[in-house]
Amino acid sequence: MSSESTDSPGPAALVARREELAGNLGEVRARIDAACDAAGRARDAVDLIVVTKTYPASDVRLLAGLGVRDVGENRDQEAAPKADACKDLDLTWHYIGQLQTNKARSVAAYADVVHSVDRTRLVAALAAGAARRERELTCLIQVSLDGDAGRGGALAADVPALADAIAEAPRLRLGGLMAVAPLGAEPARAFEALAEMSTRLREAHPAATMVSAGMSNDLEQAVGAGATHVRVGTAVLGVRRLLR
Repeated sequence: MSSESTDSPGPAALVARREELAGNLGEVRARIDAACDAAGRARDAVDLIVVTKTYPASDVRLLAGLGVRDVGENRDQEAAPKADACKDLDLTWHYIGQLQTNKARSVAAYADVVHSVDRTRLVAALAAGAARRERELTCLIQVSLDGDAGRGGALAADVPALADAIAEAPRLRLGGLMAVAPLGAEPARAFEALAEMSTRLREAHPAATMVSAGMSNDLEQAVGAGATHVRVGTAVLGVRRLLR
């Protein structure tokens, strides 16, 4: 079933789904609490972004009722209508997927934070989209920790110039860095490398304090390395549905 199905779940289904989400969300929050305790960090130092890709707007509404305020999406064609359907909710929308330049203007219309900025052409396109909508947009630089271009991300050597471009662009704010742990690698070491990059970035841009790292399977390692935002989908919503 597509997440954009016009069929709305009935009352009984909504109650059951809310109970499922509440249980899963409680477990994830407990994991974050424990990871913060183990790392000697305050619990409010880490924000949970619930990634709702492939799931319907009805789930977003249930999550909002359970106290979720940060929602992540990674496909513009799904995210745009979902954000519009939930525009009455007090949510921060995070765009976390690889972003084509020709989709930047659309994303800038609803996203509050873009985690996947990895080239200067994208900076210009996002700035144009934000200006068109008279919005402010926080941008994170996605860093490749293994040099695999297929997974997106700028090389570490390109981060300083990209950071300057974002900081200088009108209506854009440099938020910090984002990364995905390399396949087959030890997540803790990868996230420690990201933390070191963040330290260097803040020497030139002190306000760029966000470190977006960690997902369902490795959020503990990310928190231990200093992540300020973890992006969790499966552990809250369940195994992904396939979009048609």
